[in-house]
Amino acid sequence: MTVQAYILVQTEVGAAVDVTRRIAEVAGVRVAEDVTGPYDIIVRAEAASMDDFGRTVLHAIQEIPGITRTLTCPVVAL
Repeated sequence: MTVQAYILVQTEVGAAVDVTRRIAEVAGVRVAEDVTGPYDIIVRAEAASMDDFGRTVLHAIQEIPGITRTLTCPVVAL
């Protein structure tokens, strides 16, 4: 079973387009889209396990310059 999550991203002013492009290149990212509102980008990502998700996807995204905050929302099956 894969771990899937939405990652809400805030960026520095004027950085959203470049940050979105760089996030889209991260392994495990399925969709990265610019949005309006309190967050600048919404990302849909997945990995084989929660540990893999943290090590590969989250770590890679949080290292991208221009990001000021992220909020990760794991998908759950109800």
